[in-house]
Amino acid sequence: MTPDVSQREAYGKALTELGRVNQDIVVLDADLRPSTMTKFFASEFPERTFDCGIAEQNMISIAAGLAASGKIPFASTFAVFAPGRCFDQIRMSVAQPRLNVKLVTTHSGITVGEDGVSHQSIEDLALAGALPGLTIVVPADAVETTQAVRVAAATPGPFYIRLCRPKLPLIYDENYRFELGKAVVMREGTQATIMAIGTRVAAAIEAADNLKREGIDCRVLNMSTLKPIDETAIIQAATETGVIVTAEEHLVHGGLGSMVAQVLVKHQPVPVEFVAVKDTYAESGSPADLLQKYGLTAGDIEKAVRSVLTRKKTA
Repeated sequence: MTPDVSQREAYGKALTELGRVNQDIVVLDADLRPSTMTKFFASEFPERTFDCGIAEQNMISIAAGLAASGKIPFASTFAVFAPGRCFDQIRMSVAQPRLNVKLVTTHSGITVGEDGVSHQSIEDLALAGALPGLTIVVPADAVETTQAVRVAAATPGPFYIRLCRPKLPLIYDENYRFELGKAVVMREGTQATIMAIGTRVAAAIEAADNLKREGIDCRVLNMSTLKPIDETAIIQAATETGVIVTAEEHLVHGGLGSMVAQVLVKHQPVPVEFVAVKDTYAESGSPADLLQKYGLTAGDIEKAVRSVLTRKKTA
C-alpha cells in the first residue's frame, strides 16, 4: 500500500525548487510558515520571503503590488482566511486587474478536524469560483500538487490552489504530468461516472473498486482543474455512462457539483447525485469521524451511485 504523503510539504518543496531557477518567485505568508510549509522556501531564500503577520488582507495587497512589479508572488495561508477574510482584496487587487498572483491555501474542508468550525473552509471554492479570470486547481495528492505548482508558476494570471491538512494516499507516480484544464480518467467505466476533486478522489477510486465487485462499472474522473472545467470530459461522460456522481469536501452549492451541473443542464442533461457537505456547518472532531458524519466517505459515494442508477434513463 502506498504511504500517505503531505500535499503541504510537496508544495513547500516544489516552491523551493522553483525558487532556485527563477529569481522572480517570491513568497508571502501570514504567520503560518510551519503549517503552509513555506518554511522550506524561507530557509533558503529569506530575502525573497515576506511574513505579513496575522494580516491576510495586507498580504494579498502586497502580493498584488509585487506582481504588478514583475515578480511571481506565491501567497499562502489557511483556506478559511483566503478567500474568506480577503475576498475584497482578491477581487479588487488581483482578479480585476488579472495580476500574476498565485494564492495557495492549505487546511481546506472539514478534515482540519479538531480545529473546529471556525477553521473549516467549506465555502472557499464558491467564493473563488465567483471571480472572473481566476484559475482554480484542487490537486488530489502530493504528486499532482507539485505539478500544479509548477504549472501555476509558468502560467500568467491569478491562481487559487486548494490543499488539505492531512496526508493523502498517492494516486499518481512521478511520471504524471498535470495538464491545466483537463480531467484525468482514473478508472474506466460504462455504467456511471464519479467526478471528484481533492481529498475525495482517492475515496472515489475506492468506491469504484468496491462497486466493481458488485458488478457496477464506474468511470472515475479527477476534475482537479475546477476552473476552467473540462466541459468535453463532462459531456462525454454523461453521454457514454448516462449518470453522474460528484464528490467534494465543500458545500454542495458553489463547488464541483454546481459547476458540473451547469455544464450538464446546457449540453447533456442526465441524473446527478452530489456527495458534499449539505447546507450546514460541521463541528469539531477527527477527520475520519467528520467525513463519516457529513456523508463524504467512499461508502457514501457508493450509495450515491446506486441511487443515481435508479434514475438512469433507458433507451
